[in-house]
Amino acid sequence: MLATLFSFLLLVPVLAGSLDPTFNDDVLGLMLFKAGLQDPKAKLISWNEDDDNPCNWVGVKCDPRTNRVSELVLDDYSLSGHIGRGLLRLQFLQLLSLSKNNFTGTLNPNLGHLGSLRVIDLSENSLSGSIPDEFFGQCGLLRVVSFAKNNLSGHIPDSLSFCSTLAVVNISSNHLSGSLPLGIWSLNSLRSLDLSDNLLGGEIPKGIENLYSLRAVNFRKNSFSGQLPEDIGGCLFLELLDFSENSFSGNLPESLQKLSRCTSLTLRGNSFTADVPDWIGEMRSLETLDLSANRFSGQIPISIGNLQSLKELNLSGNQFTGSLPDSMKNCINLLYMDFSQNLLTGDLPAWIFKLGLLSVSLSGNRLNGSIQNPYLTSMTTSYQSLEVLDLSSNALSGEIPPGIGFFSSLQFLNMSRNSLIGSIPASIGELKTTYILDLSDNQLNGSIPSEIGGAATLKELRLEKNFLTGNIPSQIGKCSFLSSLILSQNNLTGPIPAAIANLTNLRTVDLSFNNLSGNLPKQLTNLSHLLAFNVSHNHLQGELPVGGFFNTITPSSVSGNPSLCGSVVNRSCPSVHPKPFVLDPNSTSGSSASGSFSPIYRHKIILSISALIAIGAAVFIALGVVAVTLLNIHVRSSIARSAATLTLSGGDDFSCSPSTDANYGKLVMFSGDAEFAAGAHALLNKDSELGRGGFGVVYRTVLRDGRSVAIKKLTVTSLVKSQEEFEREVKKLGKIRHHNLVALEGFYWTPSLQLLIYEYFSSGSLHKHLHDEGPSRNCLSWRQRFNIILGMAKGLAHLHQLNITHYNLKSTNVLIDSSGEPKLGDFGLARLLPMLDRYVLSSKIQSALGYMAPEFACRTVKITEKCDVYGFGVLVLEVVTGKRPVEYMEDDVVVLCDMVRGAREEGRVEECVDGRLRGNFPAEEAIPVIKLGLICASQVPSNRPEMGEVVNILELIQCPSESQEELG
Repeated sequence: MLATLFSFLLLVPVLAGSLDPTFNDDVLGLMLFKAGLQDPKAKLISWNEDDDNPCNWVGVKCDPRTNRVSELVLDDYSLSGHIGRGLLRLQFLQLLSLSKNNFTGTLNPNLGHLGSLRVIDLSENSLSGSIPDEFFGQCGLLRVVSFAKNNLSGHIPDSLSFCSTLAVVNISSNHLSGSLPLGIWSLNSLRSLDLSDNLLGGEIPKGIENLYSLRAVNFRKNSFSGQLPEDIGGCLFLELLDFSENSFSGNLPESLQKLSRCTSLTLRGNSFTADVPDWIGEMRSLETLDLSANRFSGQIPISIGNLQSLKELNLSGNQFTGSLPDSMKNCINLLYMDFSQNLLTGDLPAWIFKLGLLSVSLSGNRLNGSIQNPYLTSMTTSYQSLEVLDLSSNALSGEIPPGIGFFSSLQFLNMSRNSLIGSIPASIGELKTTYILDLSDNQLNGSIPSEIGGAATLKELRLEKNFLTGNIPSQIGKCSFLSSLILSQNNLTGPIPAAIANLTNLRTVDLSFNNLSGNLPKQLTNLSHLLAFNVSHNHLQGELPVGGFFNTITPSSVSGNPSLCGSVVNRSCPSVHPKPFVLDPNSTSGSSASGSFSPIYRHKIILSISALIAIGAAVFIALGVVAVTLLNIHVRSSIARSAATLTLSGGDDFSCSPSTDANYGKLVMFSGDAEFAAGAHALLNKDSELGRGGFGVVYRTVLRDGRSVAIKKLTVTSLVKSQEEFEREVKKLGKIRHHNLVALEGFYWTPSLQLLIYEYFSSGSLHKHLHDEGPSRNCLSWRQRFNIILGMAKGLAHLHQLNITHYNLKSTNVLIDSSGEPKLGDFGLARLLPMLDRYVLSSKIQSALGYMAPEFACRTVKITEKCDVYGFGVLVLEVVTGKRPVEYMEDDVVVLCDMVRGAREEGRVEECVDGRLRGNFPAEEAIPVIKLGLICASQVPSNRPEMGEVVNILELIQCPSESQEELG
């Protein structure tokens, strides 16, 4: 690109002397402009420097009389770069539109000096800096200016008021501050002024009545204060007026009633007080009236019934009293009505169901009486339009009308927190388009009708805090979109239907405080999206499901069910935990085999036969020894066949034959077969080595059942605790199960050799996926990277819930399974050391350089879970950038955290994303994720968030919302 620009600079004198200057400036100017751009979609490929004129180029339009460029429209072309000076050569340009691209840099002050320019639209880019005062200094014939949705800051220049020809000014959605220029009301030609979504403040000066042509003014979402200008009624042609979300106060100016052409008046979110004046009914052209979230009081004016053009009325969030005026039945075009969060009383008027409304919200008032209405007894066409009906948090009584199913288009129905009685009508199943149904916190009785299965589009069903009885109908399994099922605090009985397991979109289930009985269906483990499942305080029995969400369920979610068993409730189920194979060649049982099958594993104690003989009474123990010996004959004989001798790297010899050799060890598998397919001699084969880390060397081997496992030979033997303590700590680690943690499946012990047996993943480590340069390597997509970050966060959060600190987070200790899910490995190994000494740890985890929190270097700072959070933050940056935590250059050392933090301070965060993604990532996710990584990797431990918070933030980033602003 620079070469092209350079060649043009060299050609300038040649072109100037050899070509017709009529064509020279336009071609040269546009090619210079293109030279400063990035055009990833090759939209400007038709722009050719050899053309005599640019009139046939894409986005270019010429005046047919002169063949000079008159219009340049490149909207939504995915262009980036700076808006270069080349455009200044287009002396006859009248329309310049570069909106919806990614142009950066500041505004060129000379653009406004193009004497022929009438329209300039640079909206929806990434322009920054202030609007130059000289931009409007010589604005000539300029009619339309739009800089909306950029990153502009500073004040609105006073020179704006010199552009007397301006008809449209849109500088919305920037970061402009200060007050309005004093001369802004002198723009007599102005028809539309949009300054919304900025940081502007102060009072609005008088003089707006001078703008005779003004049709629309939008000051929404700023910090303007004081009263609305009294002379605003002088703008007789005003059609749209939006002063919402500011700090205006006082009464509405009386001159507003003069705005007979005004179709939209929006004053939401201010501090207006007193009554709404009766003259509001004189604004007969109003189609939208929004006075919500203010401090208006008194009764709703009867004159509102005069607004027959009204389509949307929002008076919510005020202090209106009295009843809904009957005159509103004259608002025949009304579609949306919101009176929620006021102090309204009286009955629900009949006209609400006659007007053909789309949305009715009356929640949070004091309405009383019955919903029953003679008008609701038969099907009418007006029912078919209603989409939202919210009557929640009132004092309504009586029964739910049986004709509720007539509302065939209803999407949202909320009658919660009233005093409704009777049963749920069967016609509820006729609500074929309803997404949310909330009848909670009433006095409803009877059973949940089986017809509920007809409401197949339901996503949220809330019936809690009623007096419902009977079974949960199995037909609820037909509501396949259901994500939230809340039936708590009722009197429901019977089993939990297995059909619930078919609702694969379920995220939240609350069936607590009922009288449910029977077993929990095992199929519930198939609910892969579950976030909460509460069945506490029922009469459920049997074992808790094992797998999926239920491996991490909290005890409080299943408490109050005395007959439930499982590790979560600390009640063992004999059929739940398989007994481990314990191979104890030091046994003096007299058997020729080397194994001992221990039936007392569930008490967390494994005793050798010699220990039993020493402790017990002779006859009783003798019988026990005989029983144990008989049970283990098969195990011992098979292992004796497996190998007669095991030679381990490091010189350790042990035999599977009876021996009193102290080097012979104990092999324990928490489940499955303890035999190895290739024989024990292949356990630590050098050819099977997978990798080396701070705690040991890892090998791969195969079990008799064909399943591969990874075996870690610990290299911290001089620091490992005693056998008893070692076994106790390893068994604790072996019980930890989570979707994003590597499972510990067994261990081997001798005084000089310790092995840990883990599940094996053939896809390798995160480090391999990020940094290996092999020809078969695939670059991780953004979605894969985000899912890896979220999975790591969930795994680490689970460890912290169990009060386990990882201490050794790094990309080589994150394995990737076949579906791309991350699995944290090597967690909790520091528990095997005699003390948590930071110098011991740091010396044993040298390979974690760059991931270790700074407090490791300070004896006076406590080592906590916040160390893991620091390492996680570095991992986040490593995944997003594709760079190692510390990279050694020829003459420099680059620390990843410092590099990214510097880029953020310079406003270049987006440039940190791995270049191999080539822009194929959503910036609205990537930038908050990078900021979150920096927060986690803060130098100060107290500034780092808890991992539970990190998970919540990541889930919010994945579903963008205003909560992202907390990361700013």
